[in-house]
Amino acid sequence: MKLNTQTETTQHVSVMATGEANQADADMQIQRTMTEERLPFTVKIVRNEVDLDKAVSIRHMAYERHIPELAAKLDRPEAYDNEPGSVVLLAESKLDGSPLGTMRIQTNRFRKLALEESVELPSWLQGKSQAEATRLGIFNSRVMGRLVKTAIFKAYYQYCLLDEIEWMVITARSPLDRQYAALLFVDAIPGGGYIPMSHVGGIPHRVMALKVGLVEQNWRKAGHPLYNFFFHTSHSDIDLCGIAGQVATGSHFRSTTSLGIS
Repeated sequence: MKLNTQTETTQHVSVMATGEANQADADMQIQRTMTEERLPFTVKIVRNEVDLDKAVSIRHMAYERHIPELAAKLDRPEAYDNEPGSVVLLAESKLDGSPLGTMRIQTNRFRKLALEESVELPSWLQGKSQAEATRLGIFNSRVMGRLVKTAIFKAYYQYCLLDEIEWMVITARSPLDRQYAALLFVDAIPGGGYIPMSHVGGIPHRVMALKVGLVEQNWRKAGHPLYNFFFHTSHSDIDLCGIAGQVATGSHFRSTTSLGIS
């Protein structure tokens, strides 16, 4: 009887060792396939008024091209920019430091999302941690603009991972909603209609969501064209350093006044 127990134990250990070895091989394979890519710009979290002014300038410029009536209200920082649970991303040119793109990420850690001023989210999103991407603004360049937008979206995804966010949520007007559908966002509102949104000037937008924990799996299965950029390419120019220690308190930005700088 003891011999059988010893044999079963030995087999169990052998299986565990084999499983660990397989996992180690998988980890090594991931490391081997990960490549480093440098970008002609950086993406970072705004932490001071100078960077916030840069983000506001590119935000205003972008909205002025597409929604001039709303842009008139976006020539200065908004209250949401400095609220707990919100961060502003900024893409800057390495050549001259000029702003190339921006996005604000607002979580529901401290308050409801901005879009909830206009619509009630479905039950499958209620009680879930969410991060809404708003105020996306990209420099008007066909080639560089596409790369900047992709890198900012990767930063958005990585931020959600660090903050343990379950759902990425966006609102998009037509035809921009098709870009998010291509990223495998799904309609959050039954029927996928367009709803006037107060935080974007009352313009009808489609509300869409993406489950953070399934992005890698679903994109891999779908052979998504951005899969390698997100999951097999390391971008050190996308810097969210220190965010893991800040998400608990919601602090990320202090004005020069609070720092004692006039």
